[in-house]
Amino acid sequence: MALRVAILGGGAWGTALAIHLATRVRELPVVTLYMRNAEAARTTIAARENRRYLPGVTVPPEVAVTSELHRVAADVVFVATPVAAFPAVRRALDNASSHAPLFTLAKGFVPAPGRAPHYALPHEVLAHEWKAPVGAVSGPTFAMEVAQGLPTALVVASTDAAASRDTAALLSSESFRAYTSDDLTGVEVGGAVKNVYAIAAGASDGLGFGDNARAALVTRALAESTRLCVALGGRAETLAGLAGLGDLVLTCTGNQSRNRRVGLGLARGQRLDTILAELGHVAEGVPGAHAVRDIAVHHGVDMPIVDVVCRVLDAEVPLRDAVLMLLARATGAEQRAH
Repeated sequence: MALRVAILGGGAWGTALAIHLATRVRELPVVTLYMRNAEAARTTIAARENRRYLPGVTVPPEVAVTSELHRVAADVVFVATPVAAFPAVRRALDNASSHAPLFTLAKGFVPAPGRAPHYALPHEVLAHEWKAPVGAVSGPTFAMEVAQGLPTALVVASTDAAASRDTAALLSSESFRAYTSDDLTGVEVGGAVKNVYAIAAGASDGLGFGDNARAALVTRALAESTRLCVALGGRAETLAGLAGLGDLVLTCTGNQSRNRRVGLGLARGQRLDTILAELGHVAEGVPGAHAVRDIAVHHGVDMPIVDVVCRVLDAEVPLRDAVLMLLARATGAEQRAH
């Protein structure tokens, strides 16, 4: 019997992963793509194309598309919604009584009422209430390139080593390499912070500060995110891998990056609400910046780039002044204890 795979979330990444699994892995599983919006599901079925998120890419007939979650049966579940939708999806899964291993593709901290601070990593919310292993799939992955079958590498981590290995094997193909990690916290932290720095990188490029500035920003962003990773119980070396440095470089430099485009728009003097409306997609770094800052403050982690991004998004300081604030910081030893 073929492995049954459910992908919850019909955005670009969820659709791309469904296409990849249904057409490019060695032992093709039965793939179901759940879309919360019934009209979007019907349109995708009729056109065999997700015209909003992956225009021009065929969704093969091997991908079953549905808006009825109770009809989805799975041996492994991937959650591909934005982090803001994560609590609702979790409740829906509870109601559906689905207890297959669950891997999140979302990158960010999720709301966690009753905690201090009020955010948590996805696995921290799920691990105590889900009956099967939970984990994350992360790394430098633009959805369009995955859907087109271009070479890609990412990392899989979970609360169970066997589940990580099985999921990495499921995802792997000739053009798609999946590694495993036993540092679930580190893998999730890397994905949670990189979008914030992409806003900063886009702003730097938009202001014409050049390649030197971008390289310096990415390097210091890695130092900041590594400090946070260690403070939350992850390992520094994880942030030097695909889920950390790999995703950070892609998001800060790739023209498909929505968060980088937010920074470019800010550099042009556009209002934030105008930029987000023109994107038509979720830019996770905008709400994510404040979550990262709150967590950093709670744990006493110095993250000056994140702080400046928050102040720019909140219109507390003009963009050029924010850059000057970073440059005016006192210098010291490059390397310090995490």
